[in-house]
Amino acid sequence: MARILVDLPDDDIRWLDHAAAGQNVSRAALLREAVHTYRDRTASAGIERFFGIWQDRSAPRDEDAQ
Repeated sequence: MARILVDLPDDDIRWLDHAAAGQNVSRAALLREAVHTYRDRTASAGIERFFGIWQDRSAPRDEDAQ
């Protein structure tokens, strides 16, 4: 497992420490879970985010294809 260095505002660190203590996990474990959850959400949002993107466009006519 690789290590990273992240700069966060003091308020975020205090929130992170409080959340980690409330779940009885380390700060690092909470951040790993957050990244994992973010990856799952963005991966599952794949093609669904494009549904309806052309809803305001009309379908091309046959004579336009020539």
